[in-house]
Amino acid sequence: MKRYIVFALVVISLLALGSGLAMAQDDGHIVERIMERGELLCGVNTVLPGFGTQNDAGDFVGFDVDFCRAVAAAVLGDADAVGFRPLTAAERPTAMAGGEIDLLVRNTTWTLSRDTEWGATFGPTTFYDGQGIMVKVDLGITNLAELGEESITMCATAGTTTELNITDTENALGADWELSTFQDFDAIMDAYEAGACDAFTSDVSSLVSRKATSTDPAAHLILPEVISKEPLGPVSPQSDATFADIVRWTVWGMMTAEELGINSMNVGDYMDSEDAGIGRLLGLGDNVAGEYFGINDGFMVDVISQIGNYGEVFERHLGKDTIFGLDRGVNALWTDGGLLYASPFR
Repeated sequence: MKRYIVFALVVISLLALGSGLAMAQDDGHIVERIMERGELLCGVNTVLPGFGTQNDAGDFVGFDVDFCRAVAAAVLGDADAVGFRPLTAAERPTAMAGGEIDLLVRNTTWTLSRDTEWGATFGPTTFYDGQGIMVKVDLGITNLAELGEESITMCATAGTTTELNITDTENALGADWELSTFQDFDAIMDAYEAGACDAFTSDVSSLVSRKATSTDPAAHLILPEVISKEPLGPVSPQSDATFADIVRWTVWGMMTAEELGINSMNVGDYMDSEDAGIGRLLGLGDNVAGEYFGINDGFMVDVISQIGNYGEVFERHLGKDTIFGLDRGVNALWTDGGLLYASPFR
């Protein structure tokens, strides 16, 4: 009997070793696939102005879209080497698991279940958000407590965290709402405008986007209460730790660049800097940041020069000079009282 037990343990050990070797062989395959293809495939939103949409020329633009471009610049040296894949919220895990995309940057909340069940690696949070509710002004509702006293139809996007959050809120209020879900924001807005929804719920940033781009922004009210935490950021398949590292350090590099005052307009002025921190960020001299990932040591020079630092991306798509007019708030650098805190290039 002991002999059989020993044999079984040896077999189990060999299987575990083989599994570990297979995982090790998988590591790096997404990076290789991108380089061989010459293009990063990125899953994005196309119906959320400010974050992901297509302009009149058919180009993909938005806050999330720029992080796709930043990763392409890091890996390939070319921010335009991106193939964009429009995805509904429900399609996100399937597209990633099936290898249809290399990267997902589509207002996706980092949650425990997604972190484990999706086989995903979440990158740094690029936008700290929370769920809110928007109603029509003529409904006469000004806060969540008043809404809880009404029998209304609440609309939300299918396959998102908003469904669970709004159900929790309904139960906490003892409210009697009918929940109706749709595949994308356009369908929700059509239903909302047609009167099929009395209110709809989503991330506050999404509500701001839709309110600002509606035909009559003054006709809508975003209630003051925020009912959840929604840390949004890029997601990559768990099968490639090297690619996940590239995504992670690209985002942190953009935050670090803002912290150091380096942007797309002045990055060239820093190429002969003797500051050690700047040298590590930009891969100057003997600094080999990119060598850890098998990419160009100066990958952050490509990212910053072609896309900009974090602050430039935020202001370009969401900031005070856009129709959304968002303040940085918690999405400011930690040095300015916000939550953005990048690990050091060291």
